[in-house]
Amino acid sequence: MSFKFIQMLPTPDEIRKQFPVPEKLARLKEERDQEIRDVITGKSDRFLVIIGPCSADNEDAVCDYVSRLARLNEQVRDRLILIPRIYTNKPRTTGEGYKGIVHQPDPGQKEDFLAGLIAMRKMHIHAIEVSELTAADEMLYPDNWGYVSDILSYVAIGARSVEDQQHRVVASGFDVPTGMKNPTSGNLTVMLNSVYAAQHAHSFIYRGQEVETSGNRLAHTVLRGATNKHGGNLPNYHYEDLNLLLSLYNERDLVNPAAIIDTNHSNSGKQFDQQIRIVKEVMHSRRLNGDIRRLVKGVMIESYIEEGAQKVGGGVYGKSITDPCLGWKDSERLIRDIAELE
Repeated sequence: MSFKFIQMLPTPDEIRKQFPVPEKLARLKEERDQEIRDVITGKSDRFLVIIGPCSADNEDAVCDYVSRLARLNEQVRDRLILIPRIYTNKPRTTGEGYKGIVHQPDPGQKEDFLAGLIAMRKMHIHAIEVSELTAADEMLYPDNWGYVSDILSYVAIGARSVEDQQHRVVASGFDVPTGMKNPTSGNLTVMLNSVYAAQHAHSFIYRGQEVETSGNRLAHTVLRGATNKHGGNLPNYHYEDLNLLLSLYNERDLVNPAAIIDTNHSNSGKQFDQQIRIVKEVMHSRRLNGDIRRLVKGVMIESYIEEGAQKVGGGVYGKSITDPCLGWKDSERLIRDIAELE
């Protein structure tokens, strides 16, 4: 066999028992979940801003960042809901590079999945403690859902995962809004098929057990741009793209039509500073068309304390070690602008 079995990892129940969510934070999560759910279902007209580092590699810097978000949230909460991006798994196009805190709790050391699962859970809980903001994370590994299901208020299924059957059916058992990104090809039908699958009930094998889900009616679309056959970037956040997505939604038997616009990745051509312009164009499109306003529920923004990116071991506090991010000053200004435009 090509597999080398290293060790048995604790089950989600064992990890959750060892690192429980305090009752106060559990009640806070219930309140936040309902607020975010109401946006997706159309009961609330507040706007979601899912914002934070490309990858959450350092607990101190992440908690510093979300503390800043919390102070800003108090000033814009009548119009916006700020959801910190605390992404603990980082998909890699070639399989090389830093893969997130679950793989490497210390980016400069070798992989340690037991320490990584503990570090992931501790960081998420600590972030809620210091900010009272529950977070979003990407579910790169569906089997990991149990480790964070009592912590997260939003889940993203990435462009490379959205066509995978396991991701689709496991997402049908999530109880929080779940954004299904368009694949790197840009095929919107694939994305909408994923939403359909996630919204419906399924039976399947999960973590060694036969399980049955009831469907996740909060599953929705995320536009993140595409890559053509020559490797070029094709944005899909323009007015015409939003109108097309709206028409495709109208052709399908889907509940709670909703879209989040990812302002980085192929939409920005990985030019992180373009996120500011893209957000403002999306807000303008919402003002022009009431149907688009009802469809587009929020934006995703990659942001950290210091702008840009550095290599692992670069030593700059609060600076991304994966994709470049907006710095805090620009991020704060952008959030205030979104609130005004909203």
